[in-house]
Amino acid sequence: MGIGPGGEDDLTRRAARAISEADLLVGYTTYLQLVQKMSCYHGQEMYTTGMTHEVDRVKYAAEAARRGLKVAVVSSGDAGVYGMAGLVLEVLEATGQVAQLEIIPGIPAANTAAALLGAPLMQDYATISLSDLLTPLPDILKRVEAAAAADFVIVLYNPRSNSRRDPWEQAVAVLKKHRQPNTPVGMVNKAGRAGESVKLTFLEQLDEHEPDMLTTVIVGNSRTRVKSGRMITPRGYLL
Repeated sequence: MGIGPGGEDDLTRRAARAISEADLLVGYTTYLQLVQKMSCYHGQEMYTTGMTHEVDRVKYAAEAARRGLKVAVVSSGDAGVYGMAGLVLEVLEATGQVAQLEIIPGIPAANTAAALLGAPLMQDYATISLSDLLTPLPDILKRVEAAAAADFVIVLYNPRSNSRRDPWEQAVAVLKKHRQPNTPVGMVNKAGRAGESVKLTFLEQLDEHEPDMLTTVIVGNSRTRVKSGRMITPRGYLL
């Protein structure tokens, strides 16, 4: 299940019901800390781990389900967008486990960030994660190159961490090959959570910014503009 950006106002009724009815909640520590603040949480057992232990979490959840517990595996945003839904399906397939499974969607980070920035996703767009933990960096850069050349609005997830700077720096270099220096760029940190920040900048100024793993970056296309502090990619209704 996806809990959206993390605030209860953006949690779907379906997700809230799943949390309320679960015997066990499984997820990344930060996400379950968000759930603990929600009114639908009433003290259920939790199993949490840090980053890079996703497989352990899902195996634990599968074993608990095998014992007859109703388990909610929690992702931020949407569980099917860089979330846990795919891994759950893979683990169940690998173990031959048959389970009643419901995948509950949530609001993805791209949509939350876009709403805070204005309306940058009104035309075709591509979402690309810059994390090279699971995807080789050359593959990531090929995708950035293709999306930039095709004039997609581009949403960048996981742009940069303290130990992982190259993907961000190289992706920015690729973008500058294909986009004008004054291309609008929106940067949203901690969307929908405490400490949220929203910035509008331009492609030529990206080297001055240091996004982190909680930042969603939206790079406009050739038609994107900034008007009254809002980022807009015209759909084409007004010619």
